[in-house]
Amino acid sequence: MRIYAAAMTTLAPDVCIVGAGSAGLVAAAGAAQLGLDVVLIERAAMGGDCLNQGCVPSKALIAAARMAQAQRDGAPFGIVPVEPTVDFARVMDHVAEVIAAIAPNDSVERFEKLGVRVLKEEARFIGRTELQAGPHRISSRRIVLATGSQPAAPPIPGLAEAGFLTNETIFANRTLPSHLIVIGGGPIGLEMAQAHRRLGSRVTVLEVAEFLAKDDPELATIVVARLRSEGVDLCNHTKIARVDRSPAGVVVILESGERLEGSHLLVAAGRAPVVDGLDLDKAGVAHTAKGITVDASLKTSNRNVWAIGDCNGLYAFTHMAGYEASLFIRGALFRAPARLDAAIVPWATYTDPELAQVGLSERQAREKHGDAIKVLRWKLAENDRAQTERTTEGMVKAITDRRGRILGAAIVAPHAGELIQPWCLAIAKRLKISALASFVPPYPTLGEASKRAAGSYFTETLFGPRTRWLVRLLSRLPV
Repeated sequence: MRIYAAAMTTLAPDVCIVGAGSAGLVAAAGAAQLGLDVVLIERAAMGGDCLNQGCVPSKALIAAARMAQAQRDGAPFGIVPVEPTVDFARVMDHVAEVIAAIAPNDSVERFEKLGVRVLKEEARFIGRTELQAGPHRISSRRIVLATGSQPAAPPIPGLAEAGFLTNETIFANRTLPSHLIVIGGGPIGLEMAQAHRRLGSRVTVLEVAEFLAKDDPELATIVVARLRSEGVDLCNHTKIARVDRSPAGVVVILESGERLEGSHLLVAAGRAPVVDGLDLDKAGVAHTAKGITVDASLKTSNRNVWAIGDCNGLYAFTHMAGYEASLFIRGALFRAPARLDAAIVPWATYTDPELAQVGLSERQAREKHGDAIKVLRWKLAENDRAQTERTTEGMVKAITDRRGRILGAAIVAPHAGELIQPWCLAIAKRLKISALASFVPPYPTLGEASKRAAGSYFTETLFGPRTRWLVRLLSRLPV
């Protein structure tokens, strides 16, 4: 326990926020700009995981890897392919430069200019509406917990002793792995696997279940096939017996007895909420290993405390952290109805091709609606823009009920994270499939595939026997 020579100070802000990641920053900025007195407490780097160890650095690394791969993929266009020369240390400089370019948006200085008081301290509850943060005692009627999440390590014998990388440490690595072994075949694991393979590493991914298990398996198969075609060694339904150090790095021993030697080991096997040290019990805030328990308005068991972002264990996505912060502002500050809508949650995996989804998957839709659904598909091979760019592996897939209400959509394609957005809007606004079938996209674009998928909902009716009979009848009328 730290002893502070300075006199203790007491603060009584309108809103106190713990955590300056995506959720905390959105909540702090919104409350301050509404004229409220706001205290923001952060014990580590401003910007949280997304800026410093997550979305931003990973997408910067993926962008560098894409440039490298482009040099290998020119043959179909008449461009002589070459094996790129990769300066991995310079690649990591690029990653750091991108972080530095964005960091001012999340900085202490910016938020202080907005009127937020930022405390670089560790916070803990000392009562239901009171926190201690260094030499500061904070009392507030509205306390927002936005402490985020951290990498979770599976209970594999020898793992801790052998040492491993996570998303929090891999971007500080400046030596290209000769053989990167990845534990975990979810989005983070596969994104980092493909990026490192394209930059010149040998890569092996070990997954105890299925790859991209939370995504539509029909579309996930396309991503997995691409990674395999690029030389990533993907092993699903694989159990690890133990991990040991070796002169070259690490040795992973599988339950089958097979030994894999790697230079670096990345663990990407899930995340855990950051709640240790908060003394939640002193505030009467219920929580489990999955996160802080909240209701649909994101309020905890303590009516003065909200939990938003990864720490509540609902959705570990940056965009959801921002959405949940907006719900806090709407509900707690404006006293307007504000309930989290699970139906509108999108997510994307930034492999190449990308994989994006919103709403229900086909399996979920069948579990909820039985056979009263329609599954619509449009392959990229039938899209002219995809043909011109030779990116024909992929599809748009949408699920509707029999009345044409959109239940979900998934896309595997270049820029799927962008292409899914009209579907996000349609689901959020409760639009029917006719809305996406009737809009006019520019030609030639990948976005046409969404319109064609939506239009296929009407194919059977529009070109069926009854419609053809009606058109023949109408054609006999005078012009």
